[in-house]
Formats: sequence, structure tokens, C-alpha cells
Amino acid sequence: MEDNRQKALINFKKAQSHVARVIKMIEDGEYCVNIMQQNLAVIGLLKSAHQMLMEAHLSTCFKKAMESGSQKRKQQMVEEILKVTNLFNR
Repeated sequence: MEDNRQKALINFKKAQSHVARVIKMIEDGEYCVNIMQQNLAVIGLLKSAHQMLMEAHLSTCFKKAMESGSQKRKQQMVEEILKVTNLFNR
């Protein structure tokens, strides 16, 4: 799932570029709707990156933990996923 992590990295870099653009737009006093559109592009990139990382985690770390014999490790993984999911849905 290294491919998903690389795709997520690309999205983070794109988001970083968009954030710099949003900052410049605000500093230059550009039209609010145009700024909001750029902001939504950043949010979309970050959500997409989050989804890619989640898929990578579920396919590797989570899967490995569920296949292990350790109930403690399985429970830890479930709690981690729930925590991240709850944070994402705020």
C-alpha cells in the first residue's frame, strides 16, 4: 500500500501549494468567493489524502493486527481506528 501513501503525499503537497495561494489571495484582498473556492480545494485534497492513508493502514497494519493472536493488539487497533474516525467526523 506504499502507492496510497505516495498518492497521499502528493495530495498534501498540492494542498500546501493551495494554502499558500489562499494566503496570498487574502493578503491581496481578492474576492471572498474565489478564496472560499480555493479553500474548498484544500479541504478536498486533505480529505482525499486522509482516505488514502486510512486505506493503506487498513490494508497493512490493521490487517496484520487482526491476523495476529494478540487480543490486546486487536483491541488497540480497533480503538485507534475509532479514534481517528471520530476525529475526522467532527
